[in-house]
Amino acid sequence: MVEEIRLHGMGGQGVVACGELIAIAASYEDKFCRAFPMYGSARRGAPVLAFAQIGREDEATRSMIYHPEYLLVLDPPMPEAMDITQGLQDRGVIVYNTTKTPAEAKTLFKKDIRKLGVVDATGIAVDVIKRPIPNTTILGAFAKTTGLLKMDSIFKAIEKRFPPRLAEPNKETAQVGYDRVAVEEY
Repeated sequence: MVEEIRLHGMGGQGVVACGELIAIAASYEDKFCRAFPMYGSARRGAPVLAFAQIGREDEATRSMIYHPEYLLVLDPPMPEAMDITQGLQDRGVIVYNTTKTPAEAKTLFKKDIRKLGVVDATGIAVDVIKRPIPNTTILGAFAKTTGLLKMDSIFKAIEKRFPPRLAEPNKETAQVGYDRVAVEEY
């Protein structure tokens, strides 16, 4: 079985890097993973989609993920502007960068979901790394909400992907995201 993940955000929020970090972390757990982006002209502020798959290599595909079980939303206003849950499996799981409570956030999604994790990933990123890049914070929230990845693997992935001066604060944001995510099951 392949766990399929779709990531939504805007250019500059680290959407593509977040997908790559999921793949790297999964590899540290001896799981096969593939991550790939889809975006138009590469510029800050443009919509970005990324995809990740965790599972058996013989079941993985190279196509866009149309029916994910997991949805990561890095851009807070995006769910109010468009239906990003299109194709999300019924009883899917959403991890959302927002200051809203889980009850407030749930009203934005047009699907019957089984679990919702909300965290102010942008606020945490600004506090810790001094930049509004929520990707590693969302990654920590994703780990706690889904249980698909261990934090130790995420820390190793961050160390591999970033130089040391950036790895340490990004590991901190991931941990804070893990610690502060509010998870509701429905």
